Amino acid sequence: MIVEQLSLVDFRNYAAVELSLHAGANVFVGRNGQGKTNLAEAIAYFATLGSHRVSQDAPMVRHGADAAFVRARLAHGDRRVQLEAQLNRTGSNKARVNGSPVRSAELPRYAQVVLFAPEDLQIVRGDPTSRRRFADQLLIQRAPRMAGVLADYERVRGQRTALLKSARARGVRGEGLSTLEVWDDKLVQLGTDIIRARLALAADLAAPVADAYAAIAGADHQPELEWSLTIGGADPEDEMDADGPATPFAPTSAGSEPDPLPTAAEVADRFRAALAAKRTAELDRGVTLVGPHRDDLILRVRGLPVKGYASHGESWSVALALRLASARLLREQSQLGDPVLILDDVFAELDVDRRTRLAGLVGDFEQVIVTAAVDADVPEGLRARTVRVEAGTIRDEDADG
Repeated sequence: MIVEQLSLVDFRNYAAVELSLHAGANVFVGRNGQGKTNLAEAIAYFATLGSHRVSQDAPMVRHGADAAFVRARLAHGDRRVQLEAQLNRTGSNKARVNGSPVRSAELPRYAQVVLFAPEDLQIVRGDPTSRRRFADQLLIQRAPRMAGVLADYERVRGQRTALLKSARARGVRGEGLSTLEVWDDKLVQLGTDIIRARLALAADLAAPVADAYAAIAGADHQPELEWSLTIGGADPEDEMDADGPATPFAPTSAGSEPDPLPTAAEVADRFRAALAAKRTAELDRGVTLVGPHRDDLILRVRGLPVKGYASHGESWSVALALRLASARLLREQSQLGDPVLILDDVFAELDVDRRTRLAGLVGDFEQVIVTAAVDADVPEGLRARTVRVEAGTIRDEDADG
């Protein structure tokens, strides 16, 4: 897949801009704060329906505007498709494919993008929210229907939590909670789908993560991925949880046979049992304490959690490996061709050795987009074409000129 044309109106610091891109490497160069990352963010939005920098869409709308418009022409071989996203400051977003209105959740069916940025260090060092977000954005790209499942789960969780808060305020217990059981059923149904998809993703990522890590770090530290699940008794969101990351499923590492994916019935049974066990605590706190919204993806190297134990270089290598493994999965499983690979201000954070290794790993993708503040930070092999970015304006130039 290749992005051939990008058009922005009232997006971030761009009042209006048109940009042509080409196959191979495209480099956006400019000082910090000029709008390089905004271009990368706009391209990635079609694939993930979100930003890698903010959790809400409103900050992407230019100050003083009510909506931002992002349009892109994509090439899948000889086929062309025109995508448009309207990001509204308030209210629901809108989307079009080849001029026809569609649900926003349909956009990832046509666009696949893997973006790596300095913020990705939070995937390995931050709180569980960052890891869930990484996994769920990749789930949406692998199976676009998951965008709807995840949105429906959050809606149901919100309704259920509101009911718990109301019950706590009114002191309702026992038979007065019959409505809660209806929301339990919906939570279990949607949550089971998400949990099984995440477990399958961890298993599929194991080998490519190990390969990418070894290629970047030049060492085999046996990276592992393991979901810590609330339906297994853990509570990753509770730092005071003395039980630690309990989970009914074994960690997945390259070279090991992962446990078979549990059936939907098995996951649903565990989910219901966990909800029953936490019912009193949920009523006391007015919070939904069980479900994929509180799970965590545990990452390990050398048998130790990356968070809290890995060195700075190891943490960067794990974060890079996760993104490169994601790109490899999409390349192997997608009918859209290679995903567009975006490296947003990454090379400045890496030593020379890792820069060279990374450039070698991404050089064969159909399209690579690189942002950098300084030309010299970008390895020679990725300087095929350069675009200068300054204060929301762009200037195309020959990289050798």
